[in-house]
Amino acid sequence: MSDAVPAMTSHRPYLLRALHAWISDNGMTPHLLVDATRPGVEVPPQAVSEGRVVLNIAERAVVHLNIGNEEITFTARFGGVSRPVRVPVGAVLAIYARETGQGMALPEEPAPPAEPGPPTDEPPPDDGATPPRRGHLRVIK
Repeated sequence: MSDAVPAMTSHRPYLLRALHAWISDNGMTPHLLVDATRPGVEVPPQAVSEGRVVLNIAERAVVHLNIGNEEITFTARFGGVSRPVRVPVGAVLAIYARETGQGMALPEEPAPPAEPGPPTDEPPPDDGATPPRRGHLRVIK
């Protein structure tokens, strides 16, 4: 008998669906804070500020909202023009109610591995750079 624990799927999409339902059921407006620099994020560039975008995902603001296990998709209006939106679940930094700020900040997920390039015999250069700081949310009253 093996003691290996089977790998579980990500809990992020389940939390996002549950919090979306909770916020909506309480008559509030659910918003997503998204890291727009992550691969696979498709939002209008004019909506992005400092690499982030806040998306209103209330039922009255979007069409065909689907919070799937891999990505969130919907159609929304930006500047009066209807646009498709695609957000990988790993790019969501937080979900919260616009009116109260209640919700949840999600830990950053590592970026998906880059496509492997041609093999080389040289080791990668050590540029001595420090890793980037992780993002954080701050409560402002």
